[in-house]
Amino acid sequence: MITHTLQNTSYSATTGRRLFAAAAVASRISGWCAVDCGHPAQAQRHYLAALRSAGSAADPVITANTLGFWAMLRYSTGDPEGALQLVDAAHRHAARTDSPRMTAVLHARASRAHARAGNTLASQRAEHAMFDTYERAGPPDDEPASVYWINRDELHGWAATNALDLRDPRRALTHHAAITTAHQTGTHDQPPPRTAALRLTREADAHLALGDIDAAVHTANQAIKTLGGVTSSRGTSLLTGLKSKLAAHTTPLVRDFLEST
Repeated sequence: MITHTLQNTSYSATTGRRLFAAAAVASRISGWCAVDCGHPAQAQRHYLAALRSAGSAADPVITANTLGFWAMLRYSTGDPEGALQLVDAAHRHAARTDSPRMTAVLHARASRAHARAGNTLASQRAEHAMFDTYERAGPPDDEPASVYWINRDELHGWAATNALDLRDPRRALTHHAAITTAHQTGTHDQPPPRTAALRLTREADAHLALGDIDAAVHTANQAIKTLGGVTSSRGTSLLTGLKSKLAAHTTPLVRDFLEST
């Protein structure tokens, strides 16, 4: 409908920018859905369309956000260097937004890309910048709507995944514990099932890396129960990888888990 309106109606320059902004957001969301359904090539096309529309809208928030999501796709599909180039471009646009949350997200994207590349020092440097920048964030209502979901739990989740990628499972569990504590104290709301399941799966992976089979199986069971009937290519892929690692252990607990799931 947005595309039809842009192509077949007349409107003022202000209305045109709003329409292009709406088209950019819709394309970015479509890209994210494609990522979560396991269609990276389709996601890339959506992100490119979103970036073009954001440029026509002259909207630095949408542009920075789109580049950040595109960077995540790139490092998740084996191109951390390409991801870092996108993050650098995103920072140039984010500088015009005066949004600590947006900037913190971009530092997070950089830290993830460096972790995927195996660069511990660069990843931790970006990770520290992520936490430091977030400290300057005000209430979510004072920030762009597109980063409403950024909180300390998200930051610890990214840091935990970095640690796991960099073969530091003990540090990963420290960050997972920080997330759990926040939920128990009511500091943050419970995350959506998909997000919680992804975190639990990675936490189970960290337990397994430390040789704690019982904790790994217990946490993996929590992940499966939390995911429920939610369809997510990323969630399914992580669980499949975890099961493959568990299959190397022949304990009755592992055997029962694999047979029941």
